[in-house]
Amino acid sequence: MVNKIGFDREKYIEMQSAHIQERREQLGGKLYLEMGGKLFDDMHASRVLPGFTPDNKIAMLDNIRDEVEILICINAKDLERQKMRADLGISYEDDVLRLVDVFRDRGFLVEHIVLTQMEDDDRKAVAFKERLERLGLKVSRHRVIPGYPTNTDLIVSEEGLGRNEFAETTRDLVVVTAPGPGSGKLATALSQVYHERKRGVEAGYAKFETFPIWNLPLEHPVNLAYEAATVDLNDANVIDYFHLTAHGESTVNYNRDVEAFPLLKTMLEKLTGETPYQSPTDMGVNMAGNCITDDEACRHASEQEIIRRYFKALVDEARGGLDSTQSDRAAVVMAKAGVKATDRVVVEPARKREEETSLPAAAIELPDGSVVTGRTTDLLGCSSVMLLNALKHLAGIDKDAHLLSPESIAPIQALKTDHLGSANPRLHTDEVLIALSVSASTDENARAALEQLKNLRGCDVHTTTILGSVDEGIFRSLGVLVTSDPKFQRKSLYQKR
Repeated sequence: MVNKIGFDREKYIEMQSAHIQERREQLGGKLYLEMGGKLFDDMHASRVLPGFTPDNKIAMLDNIRDEVEILICINAKDLERQKMRADLGISYEDDVLRLVDVFRDRGFLVEHIVLTQMEDDDRKAVAFKERLERLGLKVSRHRVIPGYPTNTDLIVSEEGLGRNEFAETTRDLVVVTAPGPGSGKLATALSQVYHERKRGVEAGYAKFETFPIWNLPLEHPVNLAYEAATVDLNDANVIDYFHLTAHGESTVNYNRDVEAFPLLKTMLEKLTGETPYQSPTDMGVNMAGNCITDDEACRHASEQEIIRRYFKALVDEARGGLDSTQSDRAAVVMAKAGVKATDRVVVEPARKREEETSLPAAAIELPDGSVVTGRTTDLLGCSSVMLLNALKHLAGIDKDAHLLSPESIAPIQALKTDHLGSANPRLHTDEVLIALSVSASTDENARAALEQLKNLRGCDVHTTTILGSVDEGIFRSLGVLVTSDPKFQRKSLYQKR
């Protein structure tokens, strides 16, 4: 069922804005604020904290946008391997450009892009740098520092951070963000502080990491969902023993921050002469844990996210021909949370429908708790059938009524197979929706069904076969949360997405 609201968006914006201002006053001078997670369209947070909207973080900066400058960094190695944002279906390279547009449309100053860990033979990074400069953006290149992060003497020197190109920012609050994890945000912020200090500018560092939430229990489902989301990084939530020792308070952080803290503290002391931070938790400014209004709702939403991440790992391994490392890690997180794959309501109905028909099937849970299934037919794929059945249910249309007649589908099939070279005559979800839109001009039922599309947002779907890119994209656009069993409809070595 679509999740109940469990998070107070307005309280979060108010508390978070105030806490960032307090940190600015505490440190004085210029503040480089590393934003962990997504600054904009944080889909993960909106799924595990129902009520948190994808633009929550950027919204809290709106009131002080004239004091804020945004610095976007991207790892050159992510460009070389063409890393993708799975939730949006676009590359990190394209996401940098999208983020610049999004931030500028909201009135924020964005002039600089930092390419981190860039080497002379990173051809894609060199090409992207030239592209950014042609678009009028300023680009700084950061190099690989030998011994980072352990060799602090080398790092905080002219042969370390000193070799990085400085981004000359003009505002007193600089938010360092990126398309995703591993982009080099921390190193970018520290490099900027180093160069500011060389120029006689007082500058400091703080971190805004949404997850894990420091004042929730270690194995609260919200924090475990973060572990599930980062199985590729092998992150783990741990007790911040530095904070426990310094303040006598048990808080949660993640392993890499805790492990790196002694080195980070040393670097900050070398950079600024002193540091106010006695623990990784001290560095943070996250107030999300104080804005949960319904713990049970957030627990349920997070447990469902953990299961979704498990299925995603399985599908990624099947697509890439990979071993089970990531899904094994995700399974461990599920065990910690006390959930199993079939606790996702739509999994068993989809599998049961497949058993009945011996063909791929799909199931969706609608806002009223009803579960509607779809089976593969000669005319339509299982996702398309399920989509039509769901719209009929929501619109109160008889389940045996035809929203699309076979006569209207046949010409589209002929176009696909006879002229466009497709081996699969069945209609995908995008083709079904186009056909439904055409029918809506003359058919009242089709018109009523289309009006229900908005009510699919947030619904859970499971398919017994791996989706192609078209169906994935349609469900993403509709805001539907999809999982799939890790098997392809056709057994072949090459799978066209």
